[in-house]
Amino acid sequence: MFTGLVEEVGECLWLRRSTSGTQLTLTARTVNRSIHTGDSVAINGCCLTLTAHRREQLVFDLLEETLQRTNLRNLRQGAPVNLERALRADARLGGHFVQGHVDAVGTILKAEDEGKDRKIVIRVPQEFMRYVAWKGSIAINGVSLTVGELSEDSLAVWIIPHTLKKTNLGALAENDPVNLEFDILAKYAERLLAPVLPKPVSENGE
Repeated sequence: MFTGLVEEVGECLWLRRSTSGTQLTLTARTVNRSIHTGDSVAINGCCLTLTAHRREQLVFDLLEETLQRTNLRNLRQGAPVNLERALRADARLGGHFVQGHVDAVGTILKAEDEGKDRKIVIRVPQEFMRYVAWKGSIAINGVSLTVGELSEDSLAVWIIPHTLKKTNLGALAENDPVNLEFDILAKYAERLLAPVLPKPVSENGE
């Protein structure tokens, strides 16, 4: 479990694919000081298990499912990545409950400055728009944010200068892919209400 409060922006060293699997290696100066093999770390909001670490390098093995469902498959050498260690039971919860289970990859439609802040508009796959609520929480590349605007197929968030400086969101540009995790409460509500909600009617009336 995570909070969506990024601890550090690391850097991708390489993403290697071979017949034995895919391995991601990152650099991290802060997180690496108090981490152990087997610990969970959110990388751009995707929960991964640390398989090795040495000096300032962190190594993770990636499943094919992870590559298909997240933007980690697009990482190139030098790319900035948001890092957050798993939440301690005695720690403050400053963002919202983030599982590190990426639901979908969105696409940046617009990223523009508005005063000192930055407005980012993201196209969301249509089947996931039902989980988005105005003023609701969403994790974008692992960052806990509040939805400020909604349309039929997109959402907008505003990023304050502190978040721009401490995460990789400030580097986003049009057409960039971003990891999206929707609020777990919406998913459970849908699951619980499914037996009592009317089923959608198809075009032929069935």
